[in-house]
Order: sequence, then structure tokens, then C-alpha cells
Amino acid sequence: MMRIFLFLATNIAVLLIASVTLSLLGVDRFTGQNHGDLLIFCAVFGFAGSLVSLFISKWMAKRSTGTQIIDQPRTRQEQWLVNTVAELANKAGIGMPEVGIFPSHQSNAFATGWNRNSALVAVSQGLLDRFSQDEIKAVLAHEIGHVANGDMVTMALLQGVVNTFVMFFARIFGDFVDKAILKNEDGRGIGYFVATIFAELVLGILASTIVMWFSRRREFRADEAGADLAGKQAMIGALNRLRAEQGIESDMPKALTAFGINGGLKEGLAGLFMSHPPLEVRIAALQDRR
Repeated sequence: MMRIFLFLATNIAVLLIASVTLSLLGVDRFTGQNHGDLLIFCAVFGFAGSLVSLFISKWMAKRSTGTQIIDQPRTRQEQWLVNTVAELANKAGIGMPEVGIFPSHQSNAFATGWNRNSALVAVSQGLLDRFSQDEIKAVLAHEIGHVANGDMVTMALLQGVVNTFVMFFARIFGDFVDKAILKNEDGRGIGYFVATIFAELVLGILASTIVMWFSRRREFRADEAGADLAGKQAMIGALNRLRAEQGIESDMPKALTAFGINGGLKEGLAGLFMSHPPLEVRIAALQDRR
């Protein structure tokens, strides 16, 4: 909780400093608006979408993936799965998550939920069919690590901050183009709307690289948590198995890709938009860890 508070406080301070700096530089003379009010407006809308998505994330995940929650285990495999998640959750000091299985040939798993004591951990049928129990346990430990680290909440807050910055500076740019360059003095002209949309597109793309950079960082932490909870060699073995299956096309919904263990493979500039580091890099990081 303290980590989340410090994260929010730091980013609110940055936003306020940006607003004050723009006022001191006299930018408001060109834009003709109060940057404090604009900042509040952008923050409300910037955080609203990400926080709503966070609070309904379990509901969305269940329906978009077809996840079947295990309320009463019907097979030995389901019983083992529930028992293993309970064991790992207890070790990590979090509440027992809901446990589910979703129909997918690809080996994958994900965790989601608005807090560490009300989460959902689900694995694909393909993973259950082809992975050993030690490898499955390591994958589950990785997902439990995400929950214990509060990654879903932090990602939502980061997305809210990024949304706020994009909306705020896009509108500053739109007003500057409309007032200072096009010399429009009669309300907001077409220049404002065109410039704002253009700036939102460009800034949105740049902002996505920041969010994805953080997403890649948290994967290393979740791998470390998986190694601590299930064993280093088991975690490396699970990642090696995932690496061997990289040719299988992912059918994970894009909204959940960042929360799965297998994020796919991209090269070149596309790598900046990867939610996960390359598997070989993750394996090497674990091998170098003492």
C-alpha cells in the first residue's frame, strides 16, 4: 500500500510541477486557459478508464477467455491445481485467488484482479496438457508473484498517469497551434482539433513504449518470485518449455497479453511495444541470479 501511495504522490507532484512550469513560462498567454483546471480535467478522464478496467478486470478476463472457475474440483488435476495455488498464495502472503482453466492450445496463464486478496489465476488447457507438474507450479508461482507484487494495480495507475499526460499536453499543443501559430482569436478553430488529435496519436504511441517498458521490468520480478516460490530450476524449465513453443499462435485477448506469462515475440522497433522481454533474456537473468 505504501508503494502505491508513493507512486501516486510522486506522479501527482510531477503533474503539478508541469502545470506550474507552463504557467511560469507564460504558455497560458497563448493557450488562453487555466492549466490547473485542465490538469484536473485530464486526470479525471485519464484515470477513470484505467481504474474502471482494473475493477472489472476479473469479469472481463473470465468472459473474454472463456475461463471456467474451479468451484468444486472434479478431477485429480483440478484438485492438484487448486491445492498448488493455495500453497503458493500462502507462501506469498496473499489471499486465496480464484482458480480457473481457459480453453487454449497455446501454453499460457494469467493473473488479474483489483487487489492482492481478490485475484484470479488461470491457466490454459494446453499448458496443463503438455507441461510437467513442476513446470506448471513454476508458472503458477510466476502469476502469484504478479499478484503479490501488486502489478495489476501499479499498471493501472501508470496507465492513468500516462493518459493524463497525453491528454494534457495534446490540448496544450492544440491551443498553441490554434492561438499562437494560426492566430485564431474567435474561440477554438479547426486547427485546435486537428493539432490535438495529431498530438494525442503521437504522444499516445510514445507513452505506450513507457508502459511496455515497465511491463517488461515487472516480468523479471515475477520470474524471480516464481523462482523463490517454486524453485529456480523449475522456473527456468518452464520458461525453456515456453520458448520451445513460441511458434504456436497466441489466442490470448490483447487486453490480457501483458498479464500472461507468454507475451509472444517481436523484433526491431516492434520490441519497444512488447509487454514481455524475450524468453532467452528472462532465462539468462534467472541463470545469473544467485
